[in-house]
Amino acid sequence: MTKPSLNPSLNQGWIYRDRITAPVTLLDYYATRYTHSSRQDWCDRIQSGLIFVDHHAILDPQTLLSAGQVLSYHRPPWVEPDVPFDVAVLYEDHDVLILSKPSGLPVLPGGGFLDHTLLGWLKRHYDDPPIPMHRLGRGTSGAMLLAKTEIARSKLAQMFRDSTILSGTSRAIQKIYRALATRTDQPDAFTVTHPIGKVTHPTLGYLYAATSTGKAAISHCRVLRRGRIPDTTLLEVIIPTGRPHQIRIHLATAGYPLWGDPLYGVGGMTKASVPGDCGYFLHAYQVSLPHPTGGYQLTVTAQPPDVLS
Repeated sequence: MTKPSLNPSLNQGWIYRDRITAPVTLLDYYATRYTHSSRQDWCDRIQSGLIFVDHHAILDPQTLLSAGQVLSYHRPPWVEPDVPFDVAVLYEDHDVLILSKPSGLPVLPGGGFLDHTLLGWLKRHYDDPPIPMHRLGRGTSGAMLLAKTEIARSKLAQMFRDSTILSGTSRAIQKIYRALATRTDQPDAFTVTHPIGKVTHPTLGYLYAATSTGKAAISHCRVLRRGRIPDTTLLEVIIPTGRPHQIRIHLATAGYPLWGDPLYGVGGMTKASVPGDCGYFLHAYQVSLPHPTGGYQLTVTAQPPDVLS
């Protein structure tokens, strides 16, 4: 049973929770941990009664906190940025749902988005919303795999874990992407294996990038077409691993960043942007997996935009 589509201009607000691990004042905690807002902004929020400590509103910004205390920031309702909601169902049965997500739609809440997300779309269309088994960046379009039952969720989660070490076997989930990269001098086929991990960011606190201390990541790349758009190459990319922003980071690390990527430049270095900014062309073209309850092989393709065809 589905619920009617809804695109509210004002959401219901949100509660952000944290747990204190060391003594600190209330204002210092928020001003140093969440630098997307100024110290004065956090002071105003505290004095307006929007911050709770152990379920009690605290109005004094200099209140000393102790380890173990729970903070709650009650963010008032806000108008979210517009997003495309043209989500398409590619495959659905009792256990599995595969959707085609449009570029520009976030999967989960964050960065000013709450209801204007794929999760919000699912909540409006399903009484028991399916669970996304992986993420696509806001600017990435294409096939997304979701579980509709607990047994499917459990088996798909194990398949994703197996896929990292058993890529190409019958137990693996294979994801094929199409990417528009800069330059036309790539080898016909190449593999990028640079580790990906967290690096500090002045506004967000951290984000993911190429770093020697990160986790192992593998991207197999193959040229499909060169130069349809000047100084660009269309690539097919298969990723046995699924690190955050892996394809964007790996292609940038190899010297071929995604065309129009506002964040990751040559060498995998970050620019003055955030991960949710759009402008690049990356599409989850195909997902293939053994059905979690039926056992048969399931392969679903999401039609790419013309520039990636």
